[in-house]
Amino acid sequence: MRILRWLLLAAFAPVPFILLFSVVNPPVTMVMLGRFAQRVAAGESPAWPVHTPVSRSEMSPALRRAVLASEDDRFYLHNGIDFVELDNALERRKRGGRLRGASTLTQQVAKNIFLWNGRSFFRKGVEAYLTLWLELLLTKERILDLYINLAEWGPYHFGAEAGARYHFRKSAASLSREEAARMAAVLPAPRRWSPKGSVASRRIGPILQRMQYAPPKTESPK
Repeated sequence: MRILRWLLLAAFAPVPFILLFSVVNPPVTMVMLGRFAQRVAAGESPAWPVHTPVSRSEMSPALRRAVLASEDDRFYLHNGIDFVELDNALERRKRGGRLRGASTLTQQVAKNIFLWNGRSFFRKGVEAYLTLWLELLLTKERILDLYINLAEWGPYHFGAEAGARYHFRKSAASLSREEAARMAAVLPAPRRWSPKGSVASRRIGPILQRMQYAPPKTESPK
């Protein structure tokens, strides 16, 4: 019975936290703690990353659409794990291309809040488990809110508000359509790429093109 209690506790442990996150933003994430440890070890100051959460009304609608266009345009079509994109990634690898990640926004939220960086099968399994709880307990719009407020948008700057002020000296609500696309373009490597740099300039074309249309919410007929 003791083992069963431990198993049940482990199975449902994230539920109270996730329910809390339906109404409040996490004050800190595992990724933020990792960045803090890096800065302390390097003797950099200030050691604590900049994190400025904002409400949905304080985010530019263009930024929300740009994030989906850049990171997960099938966001409303999957339940946290996008098997279509996984199949596409494996198919590209078979054809000799580089194996690219197919993590959804929900998976990235799960990793940012609860987990450590790494590629082990165990870590990915825990990530998938947490992803399913997030999708079960939170709305899609709330998951998108959390992603925008928790992602790293620049070196040690977390949340779109901190990122917008760092890169463009303006609030996340004031970003233009192109600025939003440039912000989203650097999400895969926000500490190495700048929204004003050459990588962002190359990547914003497809993002702006997708932003012309609403994100799909039903599968297109084949």
